[in-house]
Amino acid sequence: MPIALGVLFAFAILTLWVPAYWPVSIFQVGVFLLALLAVWQKGRDLPGFAYPLLPLSFAVLWGLLQWGTGHTADAFDTELALVRWATFLAVLLTGICVFEAPRVRQAFRWGMLWFAFLLSIVATLQAFTSAGLIFWLFPSGYPDSVMGPILSHNHWAAFIEAVLPIAVYEALRRQQNAVLYSAMAATMYASVIASSSRAGTLLATAEIVVVVVLMWGSRRTSSHTVGEALLQMTVLFAAFTAVVGWESVWKRFWEPDPFAFRREMAISSLHMISDHPWSGFGLGTWPTIYPRYAVIDMGTFANQAHSDWLEWTAEGGIPLGLIMLSLFFWCLRPAFLSIWGVGVIAVFLHASVDYPFSRPALGSWPILLIAMFATARQAGRSARAHP
Repeated sequence: MPIALGVLFAFAILTLWVPAYWPVSIFQVGVFLLALLAVWQKGRDLPGFAYPLLPLSFAVLWGLLQWGTGHTADAFDTELALVRWATFLAVLLTGICVFEAPRVRQAFRWGMLWFAFLLSIVATLQAFTSAGLIFWLFPSGYPDSVMGPILSHNHWAAFIEAVLPIAVYEALRRQQNAVLYSAMAATMYASVIASSSRAGTLLATAEIVVVVVLMWGSRRTSSHTVGEALLQMTVLFAAFTAVVGWESVWKRFWEPDPFAFRREMAISSLHMISDHPWSGFGLGTWPTIYPRYAVIDMGTFANQAHSDWLEWTAEGGIPLGLIMLSLFFWCLRPAFLSIWGVGVIAVFLHASVDYPFSRPALGSWPILLIAMFATARQAGRSARAHP
C-alpha cells in the first residue's frame, strides 16, 4: 500500500498542469479507495484517535451541514469543496494506518525527498530553456514562472517547503552521504530561487536556519558532524543559487507595492467574515461571493483569496478558522521535535499569503507529514504505556 500511495501522489503532482479535472478525480478516487482498504485491512486493530483527525472531520461535517441546510451561496461549489476536504481527511486516515511502522515512515520520506529532488532538477532546467512549455512538450499558456508540472511559482515553493527540511536534516545527521543530501537540499533551494517566489524564498531560507539551529541544539549528532555538513551545504548552496541567479526574485522584493491585489482581496475577505462570522458563506464559495465585496477591479477573475486562512474563515466562519488554527498549533511540537517536519509549519505560514491547500494534490503533501507526526506520537505513547 505505501507504494500505491506514493505512485498516486507522484501522478497527482506530475499532472497538476493539465487543464482538466480528470487527473484530480483519479487522485481523489484513488485516495478514497486506499483509505477504505487501509481501514478494512486494519479491522479492529485501527490506530487510536489522533487529534489531526478532528479538524479535518469537522471541516467535512461543517460543509455537509452548510450544504444540507442551504447555508451556502452555491451548492455546487460547496460540493466540490467537500470532496477536497474529504480527500485531505482520507489522506490523513490512510497515512495513520500505513505509517505505523517507523521503517515505512522513513522509506516514504526518502521517496518524497528523491521525487522532489529529481523534479526540482527538471523544473529548474525547464524554467530556463522551455519558454513556458511543460516538460518541453506541452504549452502552459505562461511564458515564465512555470516550474515543472506546477504553473504557480508560489505553489512550487510550497511543494519544496514541505520536503526541503528532510534533505537538510539528513545532511546534518549523517557522515556518510552528507554531500549527497547537501546537494539535494541545495538543488531544491535553488529551484525556489529560480521560481522567483518571494514568500517561498523567505520561508525556505528560514527552514534551513531553523533545522541547523535545532540540530545543533538537540545534540542528535556531534558538533563536528554538524559543522562539517554545514560547511559543505554553504558551499553547495552558494554555487547552486549562483547558477540560477538571484536577479529575478531580488527584483520582486523591490517592487513598489509587493502586496498589490493581495491587500485588496484580504480586505474584501475580512468584510465577508464580518458579515457572516459564524456560519460563513459555504465551503468553496469565495470566488462566487467576492464580486459583492470587491474594493478594486483587477480586470481578471479572482479565483482564490490568496490566503487560505482568510478563505477558510470566510467560507466556514470563525469555527472553521479556529479549528484549523488549532491544527497548526498542534503541529508545532511534533514538527520541531522531529526537525525534518518543520516544512509543515512553513506551508501553513505560506498559506497566509497564498493558497497551497486549494489544490488537493499539493495540500495533501503536508497532510502526509502530519500523519507521520500522529503515528510517531502514538508509538511514543504506546512505548511509555508498555515499556
